Amino acid sequence: MPDDNRPLVPDLPKERLPRTPREPLLDSSQAAAILKIHPRTLQRLVHRGKIHAIQVGKLWRFKASAIEAWMDR
Repeated sequence: MPDDNRPLVPDLPKERLPRTPREPLLDSSQAAAILKIHPRTLQRLVHRGKIHAIQVGKLWRFKASAIEAWMDR
């Protein structure tokens, strides 16, 4: 028999860790401008697995660090 006095959700910690800032995401136009290529060319590179990207619905987003890592290779 369950204990009716027990909370349904466990207690959350009183102190939360500070959030680390996340790297902003670039859209296809911004990332293509960094590489000085057409956005469609960039999307082809993504489809071929050459550059890492995140798909949000129909749109592609890129981390600047992923673009820089691809340029360094």
